[in-house]
This record gives sequence, structure tokens and C-alpha cells, in this order.
Amino acid sequence: MDWRYSNLTKSILVVEDEEAISRVLSAYLKKAGFQVTRVADGRAALESFAISPPSLVLLDIMLPNMDGFELLKLIREKSSCPVIMLTARDGINDRLAGLDSGADDYMSKPFIPEEVVARVNAVLRRPSQWSDGSRKRHYGSLFIDFTARAVFLNGAELSLSPRDMSVLLFLAERPNQICTREQLIEFVWEMDYEGSDRAVDLSIKRLRQALSHWPTSEGEIRTLRGTGYQLWTT
Repeated sequence: MDWRYSNLTKSILVVEDEEAISRVLSAYLKKAGFQVTRVADGRAALESFAISPPSLVLLDIMLPNMDGFELLKLIREKSSCPVIMLTARDGINDRLAGLDSGADDYMSKPFIPEEVVARVNAVLRRPSQWSDGSRKRHYGSLFIDFTARAVFLNGAELSLSPRDMSVLLFLAERPNQICTREQLIEFVWEMDYEGSDRAVDLSIKRLRQALSHWPTSEGEIRTLRGTGYQLWTT
């Protein structure tokens, strides 16, 4: 199948206040087969997201009315929609802040539009990595449906970003096995990821927060110092 046509049902919300950049991104994304909505400030983005949730958000940090970090936080309170941050602020602290807030990827300006499209496709492909699974597992009060990519704790569904979900599913598919950061980066962040492996640690931190009410007598995510992580279960 031509990948351009496979994208026709996918919509991208571009949140960018620089008109020239917004227009270029929109043009390349439309050429790649995506439907595109453009907004220039944080409040308008939140309204657009509520009216018509997109398949993915391209989000600038420096925005009028509401900055990208605040907008991302509000999105994450209601949705696990993938978010790629685009910004001229490329310091490591900004990158970590974006990833720690739940961003799925982070690109610095200036960027090549074709690479942005490639990153969008890569992020949107991630859920399909688990689409062939058919098992459902109970770990005490934690229930995981690998086919549906859904996680329930005490009967309530957890809202996880696509990347954090992939990390949890990777660990849950290998209970009581040690998974290295390199393995997680290769599977979840893909081979060409050039960022810090600190992104793995931040994802694990968010997962532990999401699983904070999971009794340790039933299981927990353990850190194996100098090695990696393990979903330990009884």
C-alpha cells in the first residue's frame, strides 16, 4: 500500500505561531496524505483539540496565551494522543522537560520538513507494533490487554502516552526479565534515536506514578542498577 494513501484518515494539529513554518509544515504533511489543522496559539489549540481530536499534535513551545508545556499538560490530563514538540529551545533541560511532561518526540528548529514527516509516521506506527498480540494478562489488580493496548488498575483504565504504553507493554510481555535501556530504546524509540537514554528513565518515572496504587505485593517496576528495568510480579 502507498503510505501516502494510508494516511488519509489521519489528522495532524499543527500548533505554531510562526506563519511561515506553519505553512511549510502543513504543505509537506498534506503532500504526505495527512489532513492538517493549523492554529497559532495555545488556547485555540486546546479548543480545536476538544472539538476534533487529532491523530497527532505538532507542538511549538513558545506560544501566545499558553505555552507548549502547559498545553501538553492539559492534553495529557485527558488524552494519550501522540505529541511531537517543535522548538528553537534545544537545551537538554528543555528536552527533558518535554519528555518528562509526556511528549513522544522532540525536534529542534531549524528542522528539515521531510524529517518531521518521517518522525510523524514513526510515532504513528508505534501502536501497530503490538497489534498482533492476542493475550490478556492479570497481575493482581493490574490488567493488561495487549491487543487493545489498554491497561486497567483496580478496574479503572490508565491514560498513558503511546510511548509510555509501549514501554509498559514491552516490560509486561517479559515479566521478571531484565530489560536494558538499549533494548527499550531500540524497540520503543527505534534504532535511529539520537537522544539521551535518560528518556527511558523519565518514561519509567511516569509509569511508576501511574501505577502508584498497584500494591507492591502484586508487582512493581524495579530498577536494576547499571543494567535496566524489570516488571517484577509475584
